[in-house]
Amino acid sequence: MLQINDLTFDAWGRRFFDHASVSLPPGAKVGLIGRNGVGKSTLFKLILGHLPVGDDEISLPKTARIGSVDQEHPATPVSLLDTVLEADEERHALMTRLETANPEEMGEIWARLIEIDSDSAPARASEILAGLGFSQDDLSRPMSEFSGGWRMRVALAAALFAEPDMLLLDEPTNYLDLEGALWLEARLQKYPHTALIVSHDRELLNNSCTHMLHLAGGKLELYVGGYDDFEKRRAEKARLQLSAKAKQDAERAHLQAFIDRFKAKASKAAQAQSRMKRLAKMEPVATTIEERVAPFTLPSPPKPLPPPLIRLEKASVGYEPGRPILKNLNLRMDLDDRIGLLGVNGAGKSTFAKMIAGALGVQAGEFHRDKKMKVGWFHQHQIEAMDPNDTPLEIIRRAMPEASESSRRSKLAQFGLGFEKQETKVDSLSGGERARLLLNLVAMDAPHMLILDEPTNHLDIDSRRALLDALNDYMGAVILITHDRSLMELVADRLWLAADGMVKPFDGDMDDYARFVLERAKQAVKPTQVAREHVAAAPAPRKTAVEPLRRKVEAAEQVMNRRTRDLAELEALLNDPDLYVKTPAKVPELTKRRDNARAKLDEAEEAWMALAEELAEAEA
Repeated sequence: MLQINDLTFDAWGRRFFDHASVSLPPGAKVGLIGRNGVGKSTLFKLILGHLPVGDDEISLPKTARIGSVDQEHPATPVSLLDTVLEADEERHALMTRLETANPEEMGEIWARLIEIDSDSAPARASEILAGLGFSQDDLSRPMSEFSGGWRMRVALAAALFAEPDMLLLDEPTNYLDLEGALWLEARLQKYPHTALIVSHDRELLNNSCTHMLHLAGGKLELYVGGYDDFEKRRAEKARLQLSAKAKQDAERAHLQAFIDRFKAKASKAAQAQSRMKRLAKMEPVATTIEERVAPFTLPSPPKPLPPPLIRLEKASVGYEPGRPILKNLNLRMDLDDRIGLLGVNGAGKSTFAKMIAGALGVQAGEFHRDKKMKVGWFHQHQIEAMDPNDTPLEIIRRAMPEASESSRRSKLAQFGLGFEKQETKVDSLSGGERARLLLNLVAMDAPHMLILDEPTNHLDIDSRRALLDALNDYMGAVILITHDRSLMELVADRLWLAADGMVKPFDGDMDDYARFVLERAKQAVKPTQVAREHVAAAPAPRKTAVEPLRRKVEAAEQVMNRRTRDLAELEALLNDPDLYVKTPAKVPELTKRRDNARAKLDEAEEAWMALAEELAEAEA
């Protein structure tokens, strides 16, 4: 499907691709993986034509449609459902043509609409939107009423609905909750065309992708299987490379020893010269160099507190008096609890986190919390709220006012920010570097509880693993909100579900919850789906013989009604006495337009009658 041949690309003072080549098979779901900054997003821009590249370096079939999710959908007055339906450009163009087409053209238009299964389009669009967290009531709301995060979901829904031949997705789960990520994982498994997906979500890469495309050192290498398969093959390749290098090093040493011993002897000079040539021609074995990933520093609390850390009894919490977001909360947490908080966006997860962190008081009921308890709270808004002109060194100075400058710099180095990054402005740091800084800062005082709200959005796979290791070593309590299923499974030992204005324990594991989410998405569009299946089950002969005629009759009737309205409007203007007094010069023009409208109406009526008779005969 996608062919990359000897691609070399330089930009911004560095080389991104160095004679890279790869071929993606049609229908493959390919995870594009590599460390942050190696050029994954740059490759997308090259494929889309946003950056210049040679015609023979990147090629796709001439008729291939490419789709991507570059930015949030604009805040237009168009409804949510219509916005997604318009993403199918052919269907939208055909429906637009129907509004002005002549009756003789309508048969061809309707035949094509039936061929592309246009009738089922609203059901398919609704199903996608439901899977991404939109309600049935949202379908008729204008785009201007949705926030930026939700409009990003609309852009993703539109791309999935359009089903391009080559779908490019760059971190699609970053703006989804866990429920949306689980649904997307299942959807991509069934995607009918080729997809190239940049993601650090291990579960999505394992469960949805058939291939891994690894980008490192300017080269592209394709592996069959999911991310776990890639890791195994990569490790085996590194082992074989090290073995080959060891053999070559031994052979080099043997050749060099012979040369050193006999190069001065005339009787052995020829053999020594031969070995010198052989040594010079010997190509060094390339070995895989693994970059070091800085660990996360999450110090455990020095002294445990008596249980429970928190206890909620019939508690309610919200932002406005008398209007609780969550109510009747009866929950308890101890020092060793690892809670995974589930629930769709808007269910109250962040409200619950604020309450536990002490940033929001309860409106009713009781909230018992140890007065000595320290809480470290990380959430995405902290990254967004950072001063772009701040530097890590200035931030750590405020966090460690009594420490020496060398201690502060040493602490930043422990966080994974080297000397060259410590005085770099925040707006020049990557998202991963900012997330690292904040995650380590919130845990720096050894809190008794960590509340982590989407901590992995900007972290690559290796950094996520480092965070997992740090959380498993941390001896305090954890409340985790994340769309990263792998992290949730390996950290949380209990699951709580925020739904219907409450937070309750969820009886099951993440596999049970995945099934629950997918079944709920199906139920959300069940009536529409049933109607769609009913249409699909109609007898084929009747559909092919009668349905096109019925569509023609309906289309001809629409044209007839439209031309009746046009004629009525012109006659109303001509029947207005003021016309002949104020603007008599317009009378001849309006009279001519009325006569033309009447003639067109007569033609439309004749066409409608002929088609209606033909339909009656076909039905008989």
